[in-house]
Amino acid sequence: MYKNLATALRAVCVSALFSAVSISPAFSQSPGQPAAAAPKTEPIKAGFVYVSPITAAGWTKQHDDGRKAVEAALGNQVKTTFVENVAEGADAERVIRDLAATGHQIIFTPSFGYMEPTLKVAQDYPNVKFESITGYKTAANVAVANARYYEGRYLAGIAAGRMSKTGVAGYVAGFPIPEVLQGINAFTLGMRSVNPKATVKVVWLNVWFDPPKERDAAMVLFNQDVDVIAFHTGSTAVIAAAQERGKMAVAYHSDMRGAGPDAQIIAVTHQWGRYYTERVRAVQAGTWKSGTVWGGVREGMIRVGDFGPKVPAAVQQEVLAAQKAVGAGTLHPFRAGKAPVRDNEGNEVIAAGQVLGDAQILKMNWLVEGVQGKLAH
Repeated sequence: MYKNLATALRAVCVSALFSAVSISPAFSQSPGQPAAAAPKTEPIKAGFVYVSPITAAGWTKQHDDGRKAVEAALGNQVKTTFVENVAEGADAERVIRDLAATGHQIIFTPSFGYMEPTLKVAQDYPNVKFESITGYKTAANVAVANARYYEGRYLAGIAAGRMSKTGVAGYVAGFPIPEVLQGINAFTLGMRSVNPKATVKVVWLNVWFDPPKERDAAMVLFNQDVDVIAFHTGSTAVIAAAQERGKMAVAYHSDMRGAGPDAQIIAVTHQWGRYYTERVRAVQAGTWKSGTVWGGVREGMIRVGDFGPKVPAAVQQEVLAAQKAVGAGTLHPFRAGKAPVRDNEGNEVIAAGQVLGDAQILKMNWLVEGVQGKLAH
């Protein structure tokens, strides 16, 4: 999620999640021989760098949950270290370099703005493995991974379309980069799949984590007939604002019912534990290789659920059935039906019966019909 305001288009090659590696015992024992002492191996040291503080919910919380999943899976075979609230740029390079210099064999850097500092440090530490999360540049010792957030956004749009009485949704967004545009467009298409007249109003913040600013944007939208709101920012401020105003909200990154117990209708969450664990295991086994992963519902990296109390069982079942269809590949957020999909300026962006490929999705630079707002070109 966290990315610099850059127009660089990410050319990510998608692959399946890396398979878990099972390690064979190093020694076998012959009958009658005394048991040999197992060789003492030092735990793998894994470092994590976070762009914001660890809060009760949000982007950083999900990655820290992934770190904890590594500890739970590997026990005393791993030792993890994290540094939170690290600014992108020079600070990030300093922290990443310090982790590499202090013996960490694998370092996870989950923020787009960490990509260049990660690559720079990786050149000086060729024996250390680096995982650039949401980056797009690889090296011999730098892999990249990201999640198909747009899949969850489409599913959340179905829920929002069913729940909204006004047919008007709000969307508080950080920066107009492809990943955010994918989410806005998928959410709108999901909403309009059940309510063809639905509209989505977007407020751009040009910042990822600024709770007061996020809250103010939500309040502005609630004053414009918006009764359900989504967001692509880093705190729980938007959902807390919805709770305060008696509106509905789609949680992002984490289950946020703690901040909006009545407001939350659904949460779009990303799950990093399996991927992080498999990558640490690969370092442990000596099988780690650079590569790219773009995983979604099918790979278990994106999930919707955590329905709030206002959502009828029929709507929950509809959304969960759609999630299964996305995972099976029979439902794609960016597949046009009998009619083409157009942007909000009337241009055809997906031909009738066609589906966008990954390269097109990764370069997305338009807003779909139904979104009220413009992009700065």
